Amino acid sequence: MGALPKRKISKARKNIRRSHTKVAKLPNLVECNQCSSRKLPHVACPNCGTYNGREAIPVKEPKKKPQ
Repeated sequence: MGALPKRKISKARKNIRRSHTKVAKLPNLVECNQCSSRKLPHVACPNCGTYNGREAIPVKEPKKKPQ
């Protein structure tokens, strides 16, 4: 016979132990002022490269395929 708990573990103690195994929620997205695409708040827009109304990062043009 294996080891058994001496007392019942309460729901509160069980839930405290499992507190880090929650389902991750989706990130909060806001609309970019320049290009109206969705982006993370307080982060430069990956689509147009602007942050707070000015250019923060240079945006590379997509490479065209040779035909």
